[in-house]
Amino acid sequence: MSKKIEQMEDEELFALLCQEKDTAEKAFSELYARYSPRVFAYCRRFLSNKEEAQDVFQEAFVRFYQSASENRVMTNVPGFLLRITRNLCVNEIRRNRNNVTFEEYMVTEDNDISDKDELLSLIKRALDLLSPEYREAFILREYEGLSYAEIAEMIGESLSNVKIRIYRAKQKIREILAPYLADISKYE
Repeated sequence: MSKKIEQMEDEELFALLCQEKDTAEKAFSELYARYSPRVFAYCRRFLSNKEEAQDVFQEAFVRFYQSASENRVMTNVPGFLLRITRNLCVNEIRRNRNNVTFEEYMVTEDNDISDKDELLSLIKRALDLLSPEYREAFILREYEGLSYAEIAEMIGESLSNVKIRIYRAKQKIREILAPYLADISKYE
């Protein structure tokens, strides 16, 4: 290795995952350092449960590491890592499918929230109430900043389906927040 690990491109690091143990561990550590905050944030937003998010986060990196092979050419490491994470999140939601009404959710949440965080908390709660398909598309677009085309490719849906899901997610969030926003406007 003539280059330092920190100076290598993602694709070069991915190729090193097939090398001898010491080199592979250094390459993995660098990729982990680059992408772990993004992957964990995605898991937290998608799953809304810290423990589940941590489990999926760890499993995503294990599978990512295991996916390296000498005959695999990698052109988009963050996209590949997010695809693994997305699939694990979807599987986790399917395994734990439990539908809770907004009223039940509000009762179970700790209501000790400062005023400035209240709206963000309500948006998060509204996001939790979306169907997994809508939540996923919304998170990928609004939090991860992916284009509609990138989202369509990642989740294996048509571009028009992705646009519809994001539109409906935003519409549903507005519906959920409407009573709260109307209540606030009374006092302004």
